[in-house]
Amino acid sequence: MNYRSTRDTAKTPAYVSSAEAIKRGLAPDGGLYMPEKLPSLESSEINSLIEMSYDERAAYILSKFLTDYDKDALAADCKAAYSEERFEGGAAPLRHIDTSLYSLELWHGPTCAFKDMALQIMPRLLSRALTMTGERRLARILVATSGDTGKAALEGYRDVDGVDITVFYPVDGVSRMQKMQMTTQEGGNVNVCAVRGNFDDAQNGVKAIFSDAECARRAEEKGMFFSSANSINWGRLAPQIVYYVSAYCDLIADGKIKNGDKINVCVPTGNFGNIFAAFIARRMGLPIAKFICASNSNCVLTDFIRTGEYDRTREFFKTMSPSMDILISSNLERLIYMMSDAETTAGLMNELKVNGKYRVSDALHAEITSLFAGYCLNESETAGVIKDTLERDGYLIDPHTAVGLGCARKYIAETGDDTVTVVASTASPYKFAGDVCRSIGTEIPSDEPADILKALSNATGTDIPKPLARTLTLPVRFDKTADPADMPSVALGK
Repeated sequence: MNYRSTRDTAKTPAYVSSAEAIKRGLAPDGGLYMPEKLPSLESSEINSLIEMSYDERAAYILSKFLTDYDKDALAADCKAAYSEERFEGGAAPLRHIDTSLYSLELWHGPTCAFKDMALQIMPRLLSRALTMTGERRLARILVATSGDTGKAALEGYRDVDGVDITVFYPVDGVSRMQKMQMTTQEGGNVNVCAVRGNFDDAQNGVKAIFSDAECARRAEEKGMFFSSANSINWGRLAPQIVYYVSAYCDLIADGKIKNGDKINVCVPTGNFGNIFAAFIARRMGLPIAKFICASNSNCVLTDFIRTGEYDRTREFFKTMSPSMDILISSNLERLIYMMSDAETTAGLMNELKVNGKYRVSDALHAEITSLFAGYCLNESETAGVIKDTLERDGYLIDPHTAVGLGCARKYIAETGDDTVTVVASTASPYKFAGDVCRSIGTEIPSDEPADILKALSNATGTDIPKPLARTLTLPVRFDKTADPADMPSVALGK
């Protein structure tokens, strides 16, 4: 299967293999790589997948997109990535909440966030891609993070041969636990730097490095090239398709639905990658009826879905769900491309760059709203969902999951749609223990992370995840802070 840029308007597009697309991350024209065509997923295949383990499902789905990869090697990589050692108790278990709502728990990996689902397999895909393409240079991975991607990428790429990684995070835009996870990261090939600004400043800085010819030249002189582990890289996004297929299979196996029944999917999202992966699954053939796009107070996606105008020129809010504190949702470009064409996509992305906003055509907006519903929660609503869900359902959730669950409930109340709905649960509540404690009315004895985690555990009778408990014992290794303008120097360092 070949891949092309979402902005390649040539009559004969510049196609590349999946290995080349994963190695590059971002296309030379600034666009995002997408498959030439999507593979299908037939009902009979879903029946076969029901009997498989998660790693077997992952290998089967990924082999449809990564056709230049050896199937046996891909199966071995998936088995290693999704092992019990890395995902204690299973990679993506479903938890029934109430009536038609199910929580897809994606945070049982080594960093307690959904990013592990992709970033435990992606380094293996990149490592093979380097060999397959004959690459001899060092691959320097650059990551902008609003919290969870950074730690998951650092852990996934730690001490991988032929690769090193630098992560940029907004200095005041992540939780204390997220910051601690990154700044204490182990490994000889890792680097972490705070950025003065918000996530969009960090993300724009990374994108600028990728498109800077002088940075590329200087990197070449050092015997390296830049690539990405953000969801702009197809190697990050493709593994996310798997867990929606897996959830559907588990619902069938548990007798909650029959093969062919439609479900809804609700995803708390900022960069639009997680929900776009579900959209890809639908285009392949997975019976998804509606996508509920859940946002916090930074509701740029909610407004876009409702009005057809994307406008990032608005007030930015710091919230208790920082991984969604984003005003530039990069993967929305892929949705526009799939629903229109490269020329339309390139034009709209240029408008966004120049004017900070764009408006899609009425026809395109109608197509989007036929599948997507946009909802948002403010801070008090999010806290209320955390408290109510614990008291009513006995289920402890983090703020991001609360945004998803609250938006799903808003959608159901507004539409009366009682279709089985899978809500993506994206992080352990212990990653945001302070905000969860405040939401449920638990007193915090001090500002020390250890005390906060213990307070949440004592109040709820739940266990502190082992990876987070271990983080508390590690020394801080990285304390550098830089202005956005200095990010190229950091990226080229060492």
